[in-house]
Amino acid sequence: MKTSTIAAQMYTLREFTQTPEGLRESFLKVKDIGYQAVQVSGIGPIDPQLVKQYADEAGLVICATHVPWDRLVNDLDALAAEHKLWNCKYVGLGALPGEYQTSQEGYRTFAKKVSEIALVLKQKHGLQFVYHNHDFEFERLDGVTGLEVLLQEADPAAFDFELDLYWVQAGGGSPVDWIHRVKDRMRVVHLKDMAVVARKAEFAEIGQGNMNYPAIIEACRETGVEWFVVEQDVCRRDPFESLKISLDYLHTLL
Repeated sequence: MKTSTIAAQMYTLREFTQTPEGLRESFLKVKDIGYQAVQVSGIGPIDPQLVKQYADEAGLVICATHVPWDRLVNDLDALAAEHKLWNCKYVGLGALPGEYQTSQEGYRTFAKKVSEIALVLKQKHGLQFVYHNHDFEFERLDGVTGLEVLLQEADPAAFDFELDLYWVQAGGGSPVDWIHRVKDRMRVVHLKDMAVVARKAEFAEIGQGNMNYPAIIEACRETGVEWFVVEQDVCRRDPFESLKISLDYLHTLL
């Protein structure tokens, strides 16, 4: 893993990025911390041209996004144009829409529908769809987890994964095993750590929790992951400090 492949997930900094001024300042801080790239997610309604301008000013690559399901369904060409403006290949969906979550059939229906959209992104626009999981995809539905349904039913020619390894572990899965299960279908991965605080699982900076990150990073290397995206949903300190702690730890694994 090279330093240039580590990105900061802007969702971590969402409370600071709801205005153009806040986004610009946050990009500059992220660069100053030592990141070379970002994933755009959770920011305010900011003109895509400004997003591009501020990323270029800070010297940051936009490696991936999370976008609303509604835009994938109803605004795909404009969404693709934004990603091309940003030179961003990976179009991410942050969660399965609620109406598909309750049954195997729901997952299958979603897999078919999103695969059709992902094929358009790939064939017409040269972009790659990636799916980001939480823990609910590990609920067993007639003996099979939702994530297994997506792995089996979604079109491997167009549907890739962006495993969030904290949520894999929270769902009772093995991060290392799942990294290998999606081999050749994952180029972007989400990294965060899991600590136990007052007998409850909590989000933690990478290296500050109990997940086996040396083995995780090795598995990612073995399976060809391109972008290692640092995300922390909730921080118990300043989020910029949390991002720095995680980055510094990842540097020890290089």
